[in-house]
Amino acid sequence: MKFRAHVEPPEPMRGLEVPSEVVAALGGGPRPPVTITVNGHSWKSRVALLRGRHLLGLSNANRQAAGVAIGDEVEVELELDTEPRVVVEPEDFAQALDADPVVRAAYDDLAYSHKREHVRAIESAKKPETRRRRIEKAIATLRG
Repeated sequence: MKFRAHVEPPEPMRGLEVPSEVVAALGGGPRPPVTITVNGHSWKSRVALLRGRHLLGLSNANRQAAGVAIGDEVEVELELDTEPRVVVEPEDFAQALDADPVVRAAYDDLAYSHKREHVRAIESAKKPETRRRRIEKAIATLRG
């Protein structure tokens, strides 16, 4: 589904406003997971509902990759994202999860975004000991 939108300044959120009729036509509810394409650059996100408006967040990285600037009017192609979102666990984290069935079950029950944050924290460690501590912290958190 295509529509035109202006790249809005970050007050309170930089983004692209999605017409309500477009959101309704997608059929995924008020905050559907979507694939967004602007100027040939695609990314996955979710439609946000902010102050009664449907918005697509537009990070600096996606704005630059799409070659757009604040104030530009752009054509947006929006598709309902029906693919399951999968987080690939690093091997050392997967081994720690698999060592305790309760922890593995707790992790598997997490939303995609929470899984992604655990993995991001672990993979952003610069030192092996920091990585190990972050894995231990994630396991402790999942244990409850």
